[in-house]
Amino acid sequence: MIRVRGERIRRADPRWQDLGLTLLVQIATTIPFVVPRDPLDSPATWPAYALTTLGNAPLVWRRRAPVAAIFGMVAAGTLYTLALDGPGQPLPYAPLIGVYTMALLCPARVRIAMGAALTALILASVALNTGTARELLFALFVFAAAYALGRLQYTRQAYTQAVEARAAELERANRIEAEQAAGRERARIAREMHDILSHAVSIMIVQAEAGPVAVRRAPERAEAAFDAIAETGRDAMAQLRTMLGVLRADGAARPQAAPRSPQPGIGELAGLLERVRGSGLRVSYERTGAVRALPGALEATVHRVVQEALTNVVKHAGASAVSVRLEYGARALTVTVTDDGRGPGSAGAGGGSGAGAGAGGGHGLIGIRERAAAHGGTARYGLGPGGLGFSLRVVLVTSPLEVGS
Repeated sequence: MIRVRGERIRRADPRWQDLGLTLLVQIATTIPFVVPRDPLDSPATWPAYALTTLGNAPLVWRRRAPVAAIFGMVAAGTLYTLALDGPGQPLPYAPLIGVYTMALLCPARVRIAMGAALTALILASVALNTGTARELLFALFVFAAAYALGRLQYTRQAYTQAVEARAAELERANRIEAEQAAGRERARIAREMHDILSHAVSIMIVQAEAGPVAVRRAPERAEAAFDAIAETGRDAMAQLRTMLGVLRADGAARPQAAPRSPQPGIGELAGLLERVRGSGLRVSYERTGAVRALPGALEATVHRVVQEALTNVVKHAGASAVSVRLEYGARALTVTVTDDGRGPGSAGAGGGSGAGAGAGGGHGLIGIRERAAAHGGTARYGLGPGGLGFSLRVVLVTSPLEVGS
């Protein structure tokens, strides 16, 4: 409770703070006028009290004009000492607060000049009063203490401002980083959606176009084509449901939320290739080298790369056969997809290095290149063996140290 009230006072309007401080000092300087006094002491008169009040009034504008406020207090105190014989004060409250404010707010050249002037005034005041070394040392000590407190408060405020500025900078940096992360996540989701929908729709279109012909010539093949369409649609819906389920807020309780299954990996390539075979395309699949389990993210990338490559073959290549080859190396996995179709267009001829232009002219090859780069690898494409067809070769680094470098 005390801390909360102190924080409210600190955040209040400085003018109200100074007015409250002035009233507090006025109460302190009123005490010698109202307490019982020795008959031999100086009388407590109204003119003396009025001049004391006048000496406290400059505290109201101590922040706006600290030097002028100090001179106003000194002038009132000098007039009080020379013209009136009123009650004395235990401490020069107002001048001490004025020196504290001057040390806190004024630049060095003003502080040096005011220090010299106040030292001369203290020497003169002590000489006119008791002229003792005790009074002189006490006066110099209390004013030096007020000055030191002002400088300490200045240092504290500067440190606090630096910390707040640093915190604000970190907050801005975190916000920018969060926005960039959200952008990267949106791009990743867009790639996933593109891969899922493009592959599924391409297979379904091919099967649907072949369906009427098969109905007339081979009804059993027509039934298989329609089954393939249904299976492809169900698989695409399952993958989309999984992806959209991940996007739901973790804190929102949804009793019928979609189950979150792992991303498809190398193990699911067999089902993918089987659906492509259903479109009439001959598909061969081979794994060589030290076949082993790989991290889930890397396997998901392999699946999406092969899926996108096969989608391009079905949509654009006009091929009759395609081969998929995974070569497991010591530090890298090489994915090669080759078909016997029309080959790359003029934009992609000559073997680019992961360029976005290619057989389809779309964004599929750009997505493949980005997936490969995320694992420290590369993506190249061009003419197939013997200058026929189209070949895509993606190298993915399997060693975490290699990816980090």
